Amino acid sequence: MTQDPDPMLYPNESDADGGPRGVSRRLLLASGATAGAAATAGCTGADDGDDDNREPDSDGATVFVFNTGDGTVSLLDPGSDSVVATQSLGLSSSFPSNQYTPELTDASTDSLWLNVGRGVRALEVGSLSETASVETGSGANWLEQTPDGQHLLVSAREPAHTQFRLDADPDSETFGEITGELDRTAEGGRGSNDGPGPCDVTIHPEGAYAYVPDLFGDTLTVLSIEPFEIVTQIDVEPVGDGPAAPWMGTAAPDGQTLLVEHNEGETGTESVWDLSDPAAPTETARLTAADNLGSRPLTSEIGPDSEIGYVFTPGSNDVTVVDLAEAAVTDRLDLGGSAFVGTWNPARTKLYVPVQTSDEVAVIDHDQRRIVERIAVESSPYGATAAQVRPETDSASSIEARMARVGLEDEPSETTYCLGKCACGHEL
Repeated sequence: MTQDPDPMLYPNESDADGGPRGVSRRLLLASGATAGAAATAGCTGADDGDDDNREPDSDGATVFVFNTGDGTVSLLDPGSDSVVATQSLGLSSSFPSNQYTPELTDASTDSLWLNVGRGVRALEVGSLSETASVETGSGANWLEQTPDGQHLLVSAREPAHTQFRLDADPDSETFGEITGELDRTAEGGRGSNDGPGPCDVTIHPEGAYAYVPDLFGDTLTVLSIEPFEIVTQIDVEPVGDGPAAPWMGTAAPDGQTLLVEHNEGETGTESVWDLSDPAAPTETARLTAADNLGSRPLTSEIGPDSEIGYVFTPGSNDVTVVDLAEAAVTDRLDLGGSAFVGTWNPARTKLYVPVQTSDEVAVIDHDQRRIVERIAVESSPYGATAAQVRPETDSASSIEARMARVGLEDEPSETTYCLGKCACGHEL
């Protein structure tokens, strides 16, 4: 496979060969090595944590790590920080819904919502079977559930340039159906882009508003969820000569702060916004490389206390730690490889960061602000989410499924939009 273009400089590129990679040699070796179990033991990195100081999650709590290289999902126990099973799904997700999902999924019939193919899908958490599927007209989709679990909001970037609201209540007669749609193509976009490029969506914890950074519109769009409509759009100014290019964002649990990542300039920037008026955010700071921000900020997560932001900066293979009150970088955590997203365990004590280039998950202890574990997983982990329950697993069938994939190298798993070497093969 030829080398991908710089994924941050060329955010619209798929893998250079136009399709995903085949089954990895690592998967074959792992399948043979785990013939008696479907789990791979977690391994501890240089920054060893203290097991006795860990706060336990509820029984059955699970972190789901989607391995884009082979179409598997690694099921992690956040209590022991180990892999308890690896299932072959035949699909993968780069940006699954994970803002409120860890708390919402407390029953086996609840759903994990994933961006897959040219749309989004729901998998029942107890069985990992598909329960809903919606095509959006784009291979680039970002999604989040509302805090009450009633709706799923989707940003479908080019060529759709559309916001969707779906019914996410599994007990509803219209579960999985589109209940609201905003075609934003008429807004136009920078350069040759035919729309604003809604990229990512994050939701205020009170559940009334959502925030959408527009990559090609250089705007921050505020949506009301009911009624589903645009409340306001804020022009985002650059700090240098190039466009501001906001593309991802995260609202804090206390509803007071919003972080926005920008594909701006040579190394990217990070903006901090005041949400005192949730319908009208105001930018209060812009962090750059001069402030010790890591290179190419892509996504972020915010701690449960709403005081600390963790910005995933794959251009420098680290996580930038930000004091939100001071709008200042306080640390850079070396991941030893490229990582683009992370997810909290349901107890929100630890942040799980798939490191794509080393086939492992780095575990950041929030109280300690350091990496305490490194857990080996399968090929090219990318997206992650969590739930309070664990799927039913069958060790024998899991191993058989993984072994069967060795003979299906020309029939790769269905994947989704992501950046870099992540086996996408989508068409925008």
